[in-house]
Amino acid sequence: MTGIWAWPAVRLRAALGARELSAREVVQAHLDRIEQVNPDVNAVVTLAAERALAEAHAADELAASGAELPPLHGLPVLHKDTHETAGIRTTYGSPLRADYVPERDELVVERMRAAGGISLGKTNTPEFAAGSHTFNTVFGTTRNPYDTGKSAGGSSGGAAVALACGMAPLAEGSDMGGSLRNPASFNGVVGLRPTPGRVPQVPAQLGWSTMSVQGPMARTVDDAALLLSVLAGPDPRCPISLAEPGATFAAPLERDLTGLRVAWSPNLGGAVPVDREVAAVVEASARVFAGLGCEVERDCPDFAGADEVFRTLRAWQFEVAYGPLLETGRLKESIRWNVEEGRRLTGSELGRAEVLHTELHRRMVAFFRRFDVLLLPVSQVPPFDAGLEYPTEIAGVAMESYLDWMRSAYLVSATGCPAISVPAGHTAAGLPVGLQIVAAPRAEFALLQAARGFEDAVTLPAPAPLD
Repeated sequence: MTGIWAWPAVRLRAALGARELSAREVVQAHLDRIEQVNPDVNAVVTLAAERALAEAHAADELAASGAELPPLHGLPVLHKDTHETAGIRTTYGSPLRADYVPERDELVVERMRAAGGISLGKTNTPEFAAGSHTFNTVFGTTRNPYDTGKSAGGSSGGAAVALACGMAPLAEGSDMGGSLRNPASFNGVVGLRPTPGRVPQVPAQLGWSTMSVQGPMARTVDDAALLLSVLAGPDPRCPISLAEPGATFAAPLERDLTGLRVAWSPNLGGAVPVDREVAAVVEASARVFAGLGCEVERDCPDFAGADEVFRTLRAWQFEVAYGPLLETGRLKESIRWNVEEGRRLTGSELGRAEVLHTELHRRMVAFFRRFDVLLLPVSQVPPFDAGLEYPTEIAGVAMESYLDWMRSAYLVSATGCPAISVPAGHTAAGLPVGLQIVAAPRAEFALLQAARGFEDAVTLPAPAPLD
């Protein structure tokens, strides 16, 4: 890819800071790119072009004044359509919210804009972000730019596609069962699920929950770290927010990985079926780390109970969030099913899930005393037919619900560990496959360093999106 719209965020920010480019030039280049390619992939669903150009003009005036420039000064950014943006329509991918225009930004948006980010608009998501395939009745299906007949993943699918196609250098998303990692894998970009509380969620209906998090997406690890440095940091309104300042993640990531203790598993220790091409990418990635001087061993923590933890707590959260909407008859069937599962839960089942959750955390802490990072598949399959709601089988194993095929991501969600999807390979058909790198709870900086080292070492010849 060539053109200003293809530059990494870090390079753009340097050029803007040196006044080699104006914010108006940068924003207009990305608006032109959206006009050119978005009709083919349906990633950006609400555009705020006039507002973005006005904000770019204000950014240029700030630069001309000689004032200190904020970390995202002049950089175009995109927001997931489940995250509220003042004055910009936020539909949640639902006909129930098709005309909703919030009066205020939620915290993740507020922090990006306060850091100088210029909001271009909103990215597509499945209805209420439920599922790892991006389609809804409001805007339709988002298409994979490497093959528009394939899924873009989800639920931050619009964000991942927009990044892959150069519609913006930075985007944010959210992740309960893999929604930052899965679409990053499907579209050859980077998606980071932080430790719960690293990026405070405000407002939040269930402020103590650790299942759903918000985080950065970008085309490079450095760019993801830049955005994390803006999104992270404490907020007293979030009861689980972590005290470490976001600026921690603005430090250089380069390090010698010699001696890094790396575990890897192509199938989460046999816990999930995995497509052979995906498994091959994980194995090849382990060899890349070995070539960097790391101590690499095939090993995996015990994910026993993680499935029950995730499904129980997800069902409970769905009932809390969407139970009041059930009687409208306008929720998609998979959400209705999850709400009804939540309504059937008993107190003892919730209690058992929390006990298993605690035991799982202890095992992960013990595992990461022996290893620094863990390599896993992000998704169990490569991008699938966009006409399906979800894959119905993987490696000969039937998938009974829309959750089953996401287990390689959601079992990690249940652990509370940070995890990143980094481009790692391609299928024989040229479709992207990501590597999931997992680290100990709160160890995002070490995770980003390992991901950056891998990114530098791996060579990925592949066709460009939309070629």
